Amino acid sequence: MKENFKILVTDDDAKILFAFKEVLQKDGHEYLKASTAAEGLLLVETEKPDIIFMDINMPGMDGLQALQQIKHIDEALPVVIITGEGTMQTAIKAMQYGAFQYLLKPLSIKTIRDEIARVAISIESYKKNYSFGKESDNRYQLIGNDPQMHEIYKMIGSVSTTDNHTNVLITGETGTGKELIARAIHSNSINKDEPFIAINCTALPENLLESELFGHEKGAFTGAYNRKIGKFEQAAEGTIFLDEIGDLSLGLQKKLLRVLQEREFERLGENGLIPVKARFITATNQDLSSKIKNDAFRKDLYYRLNVVNIKVPPLRNRKTDIIILANFFLARYARKLGKQINLISDGAMAKLEAYDYPGNIRELENIIERAVMLSRSNVILPYAIANLSEDESGQDSNFLVDQKDFNLARDTILNNFEKQFISARLKETDGNVSKAAKIANMSRQNFHRLLEKHKIKAH
Repeated sequence: MKENFKILVTDDDAKILFAFKEVLQKDGHEYLKASTAAEGLLLVETEKPDIIFMDINMPGMDGLQALQQIKHIDEALPVVIITGEGTMQTAIKAMQYGAFQYLLKPLSIKTIRDEIARVAISIESYKKNYSFGKESDNRYQLIGNDPQMHEIYKMIGSVSTTDNHTNVLITGETGTGKELIARAIHSNSINKDEPFIAINCTALPENLLESELFGHEKGAFTGAYNRKIGKFEQAAEGTIFLDEIGDLSLGLQKKLLRVLQEREFERLGENGLIPVKARFITATNQDLSSKIKNDAFRKDLYYRLNVVNIKVPPLRNRKTDIIILANFFLARYARKLGKQINLISDGAMAKLEAYDYPGNIRELENIIERAVMLSRSNVILPYAIANLSEDESGQDSNFLVDQKDFNLARDTILNNFEKQFISARLKETDGNVSKAAKIANMSRQNFHRLLEKHKIKAH
């Protein structure tokens, strides 16, 4: 395996160029530098580098434009995009245009060496074709600069270049934006002009959901007065998004598995086979592994769905994004409610940053909407922020009822009840789980599951 490379660094920051030079020459690599994308492209032609590290924001041509031209020159040349101002769209575009990696500044010496090591392992086989990206639909813009979100942006960029047979499973708590990620994959794919069909698996009873998905012929069952085209057929070559897949009945799980295996289905009451050409993206806030152990979810279906897994972090684990999200929602609701509010005070922001958001981004959005509605000046002050605390059991019940999202309000109340109930039973039994479960008329297994879910320690 080759250990020393000819490495081109393209960046308009002299300090960045010097830092790379020190590391690369110390490690025995041949160092090339360029201060503009145009200069870098010339060196690609004349010097034939093995690896490129390239900034996005440079005078004249930017790094993404240069990346596209580099891929025309040498499709297999590994290009590591580096930027100090990363966004969802730059990350997605970089991966779609064929970047080997996308990194946020500042870069540590270890990060630089790790990337070179990754290239050394894969450089011989780095021959993958990439299709060029499209402009994303701004209605479904993901917000956040946390490194975890940038990993998701890169995943979206990679997945959206694959064909529709690549299934995606998105996992994460309620309110983290799983459907937004599904829509981002769709709107960045080559089939973005095809339909995006979203179905909530908990919204309809099993018999109606089956008809909704597969469609039916006239007379297929009582009340079927006309032919109905199902969602699988409506999706054409677009995307089928099945939300809350963990709640799908075992009977429908079996039928969905067959659709995924054969890529075809029958309308209810008809024998003719209809091909399925859409991509399947599914989402859940449940632990499907536990449901498989309890025979509530099919293992074979799980493996079919989980070709690509995108795990969405809860907001409490990406708190640096709270300011960005809060200001984004402020602009949205100030415009929507016709108010001249353009600032969140330091005190109000401190309250927002200190809270753990059991309802995640959806809860933050509701809090900001309420604050905009209540504010009497052009600044959001602390009084307009709902009473927040580390213990969400103190959540104002009126505030929950005011929330427009039924699922979020219900889940928040249910979670609060479970946490208080389990804590009270443990307190009664001095932390004895078996006794607490018996008093609660629950199995020890289910009681312990709630302990883990709410991170409650028995002792």
